[in-house]
Amino acid sequence: MDHAVLVDIDVNAGAKIVEALDTAGVDFEVALFATFREYYDPRLVFAAKWLDPLGPRVGYEEFNKALGGKFTVWGSPQISIMKTTDPFIESLRRVFGKSTSVYGMRLGGQSFGGRYIEDGYVYRIK
Repeated sequence: MDHAVLVDIDVNAGAKIVEALDTAGVDFEVALFATFREYYDPRLVFAAKWLDPLGPRVGYEEFNKALGGKFTVWGSPQISIMKTTDPFIESLRRVFGKSTSVYGMRLGGQSFGGRYIEDGYVYRIK
């Protein structure tokens, strides 16, 4: 099955959502757009330490509140909230977490924590 490729419209939509969350004071360690083998559509992936004990459902509710109706996490683009302890997130943070700047970095054709990224665009990894 062919997967969708990230294009400028995806990257720009992701940047607007990241900016809106930053403006609302929602802190997160990881934000990237990625196309994974197991999903057809690209996913805007977030991970935040403060969400780890609360779970993704609370995360989706908090993100929706913070976005103030401008965007919704149940609309397009697809948003996935992962724990910072997920092997994928841990691997990304181990490899890129100390980098000075990762904004705009492209990922693809590689695995992190056992999860293969077909295509990816990074907003934040810390």
